[in-house]
Amino acid sequence: MTGKKSDKTLYPNRVAEAAQKNRLVAWIDERFPLTELWEEHVSKYYAPKNFNFWYFFGSLALLVLVIQIVSGIFLTMNYKPAGDLAFGSVEYIMRDVEWGWLIRYIHSTGASAFFVVVYLHMFRGLLYGSYKTPRELIWIFGMLIYLCLMAEAFMGYLLPWGQMSYWGAQVIINLFGAVPFVGEDLSLWIRGDYNVSEVTLNRFFALHVIAVPLILVFLVIAHIMALHQVGSNNPDGIEIKKQKNENGIPLDGIPFHPYYTVKDILGVAGFLLVFCAVIFFAPEFFGLFLEAPNFEPANPLKTPDHIAPVWYFTPFYAILRAVPSMAGSAFPGVAAMGLAIILLFLLPWIDRGKVRSIRYRGFGYKVALMLFAVDFVMLGYLGLQQPTVVKTALAQIGTAYYFGFFVFLWVYTAFGLEKTKPVPERVTFK
Repeated sequence: MTGKKSDKTLYPNRVAEAAQKNRLVAWIDERFPLTELWEEHVSKYYAPKNFNFWYFFGSLALLVLVIQIVSGIFLTMNYKPAGDLAFGSVEYIMRDVEWGWLIRYIHSTGASAFFVVVYLHMFRGLLYGSYKTPRELIWIFGMLIYLCLMAEAFMGYLLPWGQMSYWGAQVIINLFGAVPFVGEDLSLWIRGDYNVSEVTLNRFFALHVIAVPLILVFLVIAHIMALHQVGSNNPDGIEIKKQKNENGIPLDGIPFHPYYTVKDILGVAGFLLVFCAVIFFAPEFFGLFLEAPNFEPANPLKTPDHIAPVWYFTPFYAILRAVPSMAGSAFPGVAAMGLAIILLFLLPWIDRGKVRSIRYRGFGYKVALMLFAVDFVMLGYLGLQQPTVVKTALAQIGTAYYFGFFVFLWVYTAFGLEKTKPVPERVTFK
């Protein structure tokens, strides 16, 4: 009776290829810790078993970052950062460069998609307490990424040199002039000139293309490294490292690869369907992604009827407008806008609650967080609209609630007013 043939006999080419691959990997490992990094951050990084829909957005943010960098590289090949050429170069990309229109729409849609997934990623952190001990540094890195994204988006918004780009930049930069004592010098330093000019365009181009992306990539790497140092949070908000088997593997953990790489591929597929639908059928997205005035070249002598920032800045713009000027100075509004972002940085220390996940937190927190989300969307809408008496009053109410949320959260948790539910010892699959 003939014994079973070995793999070497049946598949000699595959065996030879595997041996060659192993030699290559061994050669690389002697000079660079490739296998060690792969195992530490992917194949042997144990993530909780109960990740849900809300855990798609971290990987999607990374995907959009890659999309923006790659599409941006191709755009710079034909873009000219000069006052008399910038708008025309964008039109040239759209009309004459092969597939240029597609690359431009990918980049413009990607900017908004970036903020969509980042806002949802941040909201997941609020839902499940991903900013609480020992993940404070992860949250801080994430907020720094958010600030870099705002700077990157603002500088990139000027580059098409359209009407809204020009005047939006003019208004936003002038806000820095409201800062006491150093305001005018600060505005002049940002612009590089007494008005938004070609000098401003050139420096914004350099920062948008080189400086800020480098900082952004560094912060993303730091964010991921900090995450993998302490481990991922989960919808139950419990530490899976506390329950391990005899081999030191978390009982409620599974390797990130292949389990969550497959899960993330599903999220990527769903995201790309929506992303491509917007690119091909609604790239302007009702004037939110690409405004009508930006299809006109910048004209310093003609002010648009209504100047508003891009939608992802509008919640903070609404806060700015909601705070009345003092002695003819807009500084109180500027200070309120800055404080609104600073409070997000301080969230790990404002929230003194012992429980992470919203599943087991008190009723007051659940209601307050849902109202906070609604309030943020409302402020975003009001920031897009021309101010009226009613809309200004609504913005003031929304601003009061925005800051009130953080005050309530500190009082509610620091003084033991929150009545929480028992937290399970093992993860659940609700």
